[in-house]
Amino acid sequence: MNLRPTAARALQVVSAFNVPQPLTRLLFRLPQFPPSLALATALNLALGKSGLSAIPPELTGRQVRLVVTDLGMELALVLNRQGFVPPHLPSAKPEVTIRASKADFLAMASRTEDSDTLFFSRRLVMEGDTELGLLVRNLLDSVDLSGLGVREFSPWRVAGMVGGLLKGRKGERWVVW
Repeated sequence: MNLRPTAARALQVVSAFNVPQPLTRLLFRLPQFPPSLALATALNLALGKSGLSAIPPELTGRQVRLVVTDLGMELALVLNRQGFVPPHLPSAKPEVTIRASKADFLAMASRTEDSDTLFFSRRLVMEGDTELGLLVRNLLDSVDLSGLGVREFSPWRVAGMVGGLLKGRKGERWVVW
């Protein structure tokens, strides 16, 4: 019997959890840098070395904002040669904003829903540079979460990835937005 939880099962559990309204209002008021850093770390670990090397050059330096509508979270990411990183400061007007509920983002991640289906049913909204949005979507679609397990997200790997993401900020003024 395999007791190792799969990424798909973990996504199902998280998707089924409803966040209470008072907690949603609190999340909206908290700094968005920590969850943006966590998302960047998770995406980079999930992409792996081969996925990170396949980042198209036209994505480099472009800012993307993901808005989780039911959580009140706005996560900003920039793509560079090392992968996803949280920006030093989020742009007032990012190049593309992608909005969806927590359940819809997780359904896309677990591949139980297609992003085109969500888009045409108006559950996924893209604003700004839609061509950039499609490139980001294609990059994220290349991530296969089914093979990910606990080993890929071990504390040492996560700490190493976070350290690498923060290393580029050494000597700079820290702003937690």
